[in-house]
Amino acid sequence: MLILGVPALLSLAAWLYLAAAHGGFWRTRTGLQDGADPPAWPHVTAVIPARDEAAVLPGTLPTVLAQRYPGRFDVVVVDDASTDGTAETAAALGASRVVRARERPAGWAGKVWAMSEGVRAAGEPDLYLFTDADIAYAPGTLARLVRAAHDRDLVSRMATLNTATAWERRIVPAFVYFFAQLYPFRRVARGRRTAAAAGGCMLVRRATLEAAGGLAAIHDALIDDVALGRLLKRAGARCRLDLDRDVVSRRPYPHLGDLWAMIARSAYHQLRYSPALLVGTVLGLLLVYAVPPVAALAGLAALSPLPAVAGTLAWALMTATYIPMLRFYGLSPFRAPGLPLIALMYAAMTVDSARLHWKGRGGAWKGRVR
Repeated sequence: MLILGVPALLSLAAWLYLAAAHGGFWRTRTGLQDGADPPAWPHVTAVIPARDEAAVLPGTLPTVLAQRYPGRFDVVVVDDASTDGTAETAAALGASRVVRARERPAGWAGKVWAMSEGVRAAGEPDLYLFTDADIAYAPGTLARLVRAAHDRDLVSRMATLNTATAWERRIVPAFVYFFAQLYPFRRVARGRRTAAAAGGCMLVRRATLEAAGGLAAIHDALIDDVALGRLLKRAGARCRLDLDRDVVSRRPYPHLGDLWAMIARSAYHQLRYSPALLVGTVLGLLLVYAVPPVAALAGLAALSPLPAVAGTLAWALMTATYIPMLRFYGLSPFRAPGLPLIALMYAAMTVDSARLHWKGRGGAWKGRVR
């Protein structure tokens, strides 16, 4: 069993580091406070790219428009080549301004171009609130975001995602957990090394964004939120990223195929389309997530203490770090030991993302590639 004991020890070492020294990625509270009211409430403009979102806007746009904000607040909805009456729906719901995106220039990712069209129409507010058409806001959320931005250039909230269906309950908490593992939220709030944001809710200082080169500097980004976080961090911006129950996604993912497509759309892009990084990522997922239960069960079956003990300890650490995310989503902690199976699915989704890219179908969203 030595051949299994060595990987088990490596996996245990990885989990000791992840649990104790990786920015507390598994914690669901950052401990940061929102701050006091600003001396003068800044002008905020929400920019909402919307592509074929007529069905979801009635459940989300009114929550944005209803924000009781003490300063000036405008809402710009960008109709991104929709064919379902998105612009008419947004106008009927009372959006401050509805603009139709001009033809997308070559080399621009679709969402980033729509965001830039919203910026063009917004004028010169103090802050942009980049948000998505499927995101709903609890009353008072905008004021809380602005308070939190008193000493920050980017304040982003990871929206609470749907967990209404069985597949959403299996996949969604792990998605947020893996994102936090890649970009520990506490590390985003300090230094320049870790940079990220959550695209559903990003409050950004206009002056800081312009000084960093504007959205044109990330024009080809498929993962716009992480790209924006990196752009601003490189320019010296102060950033903050948190989980938030008051920012909620209303987009359903009822079937495994819907969730699979959502993740596979950008996974290989995140690996910079590198076959070497793809192989390394899959092997890393296997070592960190698959080896512990295999070593624990095989070691116990063979009465081999090294893989049994190392695998069990690694599996226990993995389980313990996943429980806070399950509790955040109101799910049973008894789901936590099954995380290795979800990680294997994510590995398969990542490989499928590469396959789609090699077939020329990577980044597809609502009938458009990129």
